[in-house]
Amino acid sequence: MERDEKIIKEVVEDIFPILNEKQRRLLAGSLAKGYGYGGQKLVSRISGLSLPTLCKAVAELGEPEIALEPKIRKEGGGRKSAFEKNPELLGYIEELLQENTYGNPMAVISYTSLSQREIARRITEGKGIAISQNVAANALEALGYSKQKNRKMEQVGTAHPDRDAQFRHINKRGAAYLQEGEPFVSVDCKKKENIGNFQNNGREYRRKKDARKVLDHDFPIPELGKVAPYGVYSVNDNTGFVNLGTSHDTAAFAVESIRAWWLRIGKATFPNATKLYVTADGGGSNGSRSRLWKLELAKLAQEIRIPIEVSHLPPRTSKWNKIEHRLFCYISKTWAGKPLIDVVTVVKLIGSTTTSKGLKVVCDVDERVYPLGVKVTDKQFDKIDIEFLDLNHGWNYIIRGFVN
Repeated sequence: MERDEKIIKEVVEDIFPILNEKQRRLLAGSLAKGYGYGGQKLVSRISGLSLPTLCKAVAELGEPEIALEPKIRKEGGGRKSAFEKNPELLGYIEELLQENTYGNPMAVISYTSLSQREIARRITEGKGIAISQNVAANALEALGYSKQKNRKMEQVGTAHPDRDAQFRHINKRGAAYLQEGEPFVSVDCKKKENIGNFQNNGREYRRKKDARKVLDHDFPIPELGKVAPYGVYSVNDNTGFVNLGTSHDTAAFAVESIRAWWLRIGKATFPNATKLYVTADGGGSNGSRSRLWKLELAKLAQEIRIPIEVSHLPPRTSKWNKIEHRLFCYISKTWAGKPLIDVVTVVKLIGSTTTSKGLKVVCDVDERVYPLGVKVTDKQFDKIDIEFLDLNHGWNYIIRGFVN
């Protein structure tokens, strides 16, 4: 059965492109008829033709005077699709999905809790455009949604009681910044990567029996070291900046990455900016409790002369950070199966990351040394001009520089 299926698939892939519509239909009918029981369903799945079309084709094969008729549908014939009849339909469905994205109100992950039937019902009732489940399925595919396997998104333990409120706050503040044309960025540091001819998860296209050969171990090579890709994703225009550090991932490195983004991209993109909104994880180098993070942000705010508003994601929700699903996941896809043999290779791979929605990424190398264990004294911290918007947790605040 597998061999027959493989043969049918090869025939469809090799012959269909050079046939017209009727010829493809008749060939598919012949394949289905020759396969026997279950053939129509199998050929339908492989060829993409519907079952009614295949039934018609099998019937035509028994009527030579019809099968040999040269008349075929002219180019562009047939009924118009629902999207051609209603150009705004795809936008309506995308808006609906953004409001009902799975897992959290930040709408950052491309899978939804809505069924195709529910999408069709809501569009029909809410917008007055009657659509079927098939139209909803086509829209999901066009918008980059797909059926997904289980993912590690559920929190361990009890969710923080203020989690949803924090997400709503981030949504509200982010929307306000976008509406005003002010810069809104999501930041984080991707996991460190070993430099060398190591195996990298994923696959790449190569000639048969020419698999790439890599080292049989994953022990770091001291002379090559590791790199820490710290990313800054601009929600405003779907662009990313990665500061590739060769030292430690510290708070000073994190803020230096934001500074590098501002000087390299942000300042030119937002010449009239009066404030900057940053969303970050609650822990790590950019954690909500890090004094060094706030001190370095104060230096940056003083330097660029605009206040920096910060919102941290609630505990154990780092996987829902925008940068994870709008930048880092695409970088991982770009270098899937490719060993990161040197820093130059990493820079090229990150810089070549793109998406169908126009993502552009710039990558710079940061060779400065960032020491661990830097302490911020009470005296230093008290000089920071910081306004906490959330007195209970310290997740939201505005830093304007230093007090006189």
